[in-house]
Amino acid sequence: MAKYLIRAMVLPMTGSGDFYEQGEIAIEEGKIISVGEKGSAPEGFIPDRTLTLIDDVIMPGLINTHTHAAMTMLRGYADDMPLMPWLEEKVWPFEAKMKAEDMYWGSALALCEMIRSGTTTMADMYMEEQETAKAVLEAGTRASLSRGMTGFDPQAASKALKENIELFTNYDNAGQGRIKVLFGPHAPYTCPGEFLQMVKRQADSLGAGIHIHLAETKAELAMIKEKYGKTPVKWLEEQGIFGGHVIAAHCVHLTEEDMEILKKYKVAVAHNPESNMKLNSGTAPIPELLQKGIAVGIGTDGTSSNNDLDMFSEMRSASFQQKLVGSCEDLKAYDVLDMATNGGAKVTGFKNIGKLVPGYKADLISVDFSQPHFYPRFSIPSHLVYCAKGSDVRTVMVDGKLLMEERKLLTLDERKICLEVEKRAKRIASEV
Repeated sequence: MAKYLIRAMVLPMTGSGDFYEQGEIAIEEGKIISVGEKGSAPEGFIPDRTLTLIDDVIMPGLINTHTHAAMTMLRGYADDMPLMPWLEEKVWPFEAKMKAEDMYWGSALALCEMIRSGTTTMADMYMEEQETAKAVLEAGTRASLSRGMTGFDPQAASKALKENIELFTNYDNAGQGRIKVLFGPHAPYTCPGEFLQMVKRQADSLGAGIHIHLAETKAELAMIKEKYGKTPVKWLEEQGIFGGHVIAAHCVHLTEEDMEILKKYKVAVAHNPESNMKLNSGTAPIPELLQKGIAVGIGTDGTSSNNDLDMFSEMRSASFQQKLVGSCEDLKAYDVLDMATNGGAKVTGFKNIGKLVPGYKADLISVDFSQPHFYPRFSIPSHLVYCAKGSDVRTVMVDGKLLMEERKLLTLDERKICLEVEKRAKRIASEV
């Protein structure tokens, strides 16, 4: 494995004051061995390659804490609809026509987009996740994968659970630890209590976590209230779902008691501001969750409900949405960057990623600051959140391996993937 010395501006995400205007990072065996000012590399360190990126800011790779990668196949297919009609009338009928190979190509397209826009880790929930795992291994990224499951049809639920177990057996810890497998019961309104308990028992027996949608819409709240007489969070607590590693996606509509329950069980929250805005789901109480010490990361959701996987855009929206409903001091730029890096590491459960410090994995990106929208440079964190776009990313590295250099993808055939997805998506749409 190549040894690298990277010289650039460095934002290590270890504290709001840490920034090296003329910095360098030394990398060996896929790990960071030193971070500091230019000349701080260990004495005697001889790199195989030196990357001089003096106009770039090096920062940790972004961590997308909730998405549905293969939903790139539905990008633009069902826009401008509320969540439940969107799912029932458009998404689910389309998905019913998708085959395993379609999931592979859709996931590969998502990974092209993620690498290009600086995302090095994702938490994904969808069908045929073994196909997504194959794409992740080829791409060289990091991923938490879970097989999305609904529980009202016993036969379909049993099949989905079996597939999640097979996914765990075949891919947990694959790619030298780049893949982590969780279990993915879809949501309280699509999974009866008995099924949720069965999934939780199976996950616990394997030492795996849970990834679930939770408290996303007012319609969900009304549905669970009518059926069970309580909030979705309270009902999941009574089903024994919490405890251990649990990722709860959305968490838009929470009572004070709900937030205390999430805090009690150390439930991690994946915040998806653009999907929540597009589907008119509402604004999650992120400042309150952070004040309670709850781990919060940022996610894009799938491209059918967002339409892209650009985490820079998501960070900007996360901050602006809170300022709209709260105070202009809510979710400051550095806090949002922290959610997208350190927070994402906590939510996904991966160790030694999310910041640039010695001993951590070399998961990093460089952002090209030579462009007009980054001048004048009063605040690097502010520019990254409020000015940067995914297309500004120049370099991407995971585990010390370059996945993109000078904006050229090195592990995936981008053109082939785009053409294949176009052909397959149009075929499926014609069959629905």
